[in-house]
Amino acid sequence: MQPNLALVERLGEPLIDSPLRRSELDPEHPNPFVSDDEFIPLQITQNLAAGRPGNVLFEKAGPREKVFFDAARSRAAVVTCGGLCPGLNNVIRSLVLGLRLHYGVPAVYGVRYGYHGLNPSTAHPPVELSVEEVSDIHEIGGTVIGTSRGPQEAAVMLETLQRLGVNMLFAVGGDGTQRGAYKLHAEAKRQGYPLAVVGVPKTIDNDIQYVSRTFGFGTAVDAARAVIDVAHTEARAVLNGVGLVKLMGRDSGFIAAAAALASGEVNYCLIPEQPFALDGERGLLAVLEKRLERKRHAVVVVAEGAGQEIVPKEGLQRDASGNALHADIGTFLRDRIGAHFKSLGRPVNVRYIDPSYTIRGLAANTEDAVLCDYLSRHAAHAAMTGRSGLIIGSMHNRFVHVPTPMATDGRKKVQLNGELWKGVLAVTGQPASWL
Repeated sequence: MQPNLALVERLGEPLIDSPLRRSELDPEHPNPFVSDDEFIPLQITQNLAAGRPGNVLFEKAGPREKVFFDAARSRAAVVTCGGLCPGLNNVIRSLVLGLRLHYGVPAVYGVRYGYHGLNPSTAHPPVELSVEEVSDIHEIGGTVIGTSRGPQEAAVMLETLQRLGVNMLFAVGGDGTQRGAYKLHAEAKRQGYPLAVVGVPKTIDNDIQYVSRTFGFGTAVDAARAVIDVAHTEARAVLNGVGLVKLMGRDSGFIAAAAALASGEVNYCLIPEQPFALDGERGLLAVLEKRLERKRHAVVVVAEGAGQEIVPKEGLQRDASGNALHADIGTFLRDRIGAHFKSLGRPVNVRYIDPSYTIRGLAANTEDAVLCDYLSRHAAHAAMTGRSGLIIGSMHNRFVHVPTPMATDGRKKVQLNGELWKGVLAVTGQPASWL
């Protein structure tokens, strides 16, 4: 069976020599350019007994020897959308430096307050970002150009970009942001306007498909582990202490699982991928009773999207990005644990911590800062070659081009039979199933 090539759309044939300096004559610095014939397989492990199954191959990301855009005549823009995430300013900075200093693009605009900034009616026009203005923004959290949720009309946004002469747009955000970026790509294609739209995948939850790790995730896990350690200290200090920590993870429990594994002090980790029960012999409350009888303390970590099937709520509501608004599982568990032990006539001291917003606004740690730079530079390389309608993905420690429709047709989840969750079960000792 022949491999399936996940090819990315292109605006045309790249015929211009890249402004990036070739160094193939220096044996210490080999040719930096990537060939269009280089691909990275989705499945790296092959079962020889199963024959030779087909595989998906993704274009390897990196600079090409020929580019589509004449850098000196080009303009670029960057937009950040959705919730805050550590590393946003790092991405903005790396894009500006890479485009202006390495490629020689004379102007890079920052779109203010997400896609709203591409609608003239919002009165927040894009601003030009100089090298000096972005020189130290990576040292602070947030995004210097602002963010927002919710879409705008693709034709209206494209008209703004055309007026500015922008032919490369970098959309920094999650799956909703990337779906909006693809609509803009499609509208530009329909109108025959040469606009390269490249996504830099951003979600603190690490739930974008074909991206092994999104920026901000590592910083979030570091901060979450510190909070868990505090919860553990609080729980041990009192009789029947329960440290209850609610972490981010709307639909995927990567932060909760990774932080629990890193801490080693968590007894029960609850994530959206695994339903759990509160009542009954195998429910959380009964299991917690036995834990407190033995150890007199416990630490529970719950992702914000966990247990939604057991939390009372009225109807389905959505935010401006179209994401389902979840009921507060953290306060629900806090109150139910307290009420349960009160009904038994047993004392319990629940220490509830919800650090969500304090984590989102942090500056990127070292690991995420490096990742932001890689993602940004590969995004700039892809746009300069005229590729559009893609995000920069990663797999097997390699960066790849992922067609946006592939990246946004689902959400990455914690695999209950995978290494991460097996590690959590081993460290916590919690039941493999609550039902």
